[in-house]
Amino acid sequence: MNTETTREILKRAEPSLTRAERQLCATLLHNYPMSGLGSITRLAKKAGVSTPTVVRMVQKLGFSGFPAFQAALRDELEAQISGPIAKHDVWAGQAPEGHLLNRFTDAVIGNIRQTLGQIDPAHFDEVATLLADEGRKLFISGGRITHSLAEYLFLHMQVIRARVSQVPSSSNAWPHAMLDFNKGDVLLIYDVRRYENSALKMAEMAARRGALVVLITDQWQSPVAQHAAFTFNCRITAPSAWDSMVAMMLLSETLVAAVEDATWERTRARMNELEELFDATRIFRKFV
Repeated sequence: MNTETTREILKRAEPSLTRAERQLCATLLHNYPMSGLGSITRLAKKAGVSTPTVVRMVQKLGFSGFPAFQAALRDELEAQISGPIAKHDVWAGQAPEGHLLNRFTDAVIGNIRQTLGQIDPAHFDEVATLLADEGRKLFISGGRITHSLAEYLFLHMQVIRARVSQVPSSSNAWPHAMLDFNKGDVLLIYDVRRYENSALKMAEMAARRGALVVLITDQWQSPVAQHAAFTFNCRITAPSAWDSMVAMMLLSETLVAAVEDATWERTRARMNELEELFDATRIFRKFV
């Protein structure tokens, strides 16, 4: 189930394409996957290339022809908008033999391997540097499912550094937070399939105010990416009616570790102060 998406195939092949094919590739990626679902002549005209160029490129990508290419795009579009019942039916029909513990673990390990294989270490380091910079306010937001990831990241970042806020995803709440967004601030946002309109609008408005948007999304990629300075695509498919957030959690925890390491002296001082506060409030039991 962890095969490459057509977007990933396009990006991987891009350096080896001709100039005309790169134009076509850019057109396809601009409004992916909708840009590839019209007629072949319409796509060629929009990209400023010939129809034979379209045919040659999709064959170079490994498809038998343009109809097969479009079929792959339609499958991905269906996967993006599918709900829990549809996801369960797909897995139930394709479930291999063996216990669910093993099948689920294999799927998650595959998700982690493919996620890490596609992350640019330089981009990861740039994002970690942004998150560590106390000169920038850091805002963190998630959606219906991913709000737990946002809360987890917020809790750790709040210990590591000052000027961190968790932004509610509901559109009647986050505009208040938008008042504090300034140029150069950072909005880290989680958004997975069935992508949320509120997340898209929040990212659009944040970018308009000069904030840098960091998106953590799935392999099909949230529309928020069009406003993001950095996008991390994580694999989420699993043999369940629900998607797996394990790869996204791994990325989140690795970002925490990177920021903590880069700011350890400051972080240690904050941690010591926090422990004193914990002792004063007796929030944790002590056995000595």
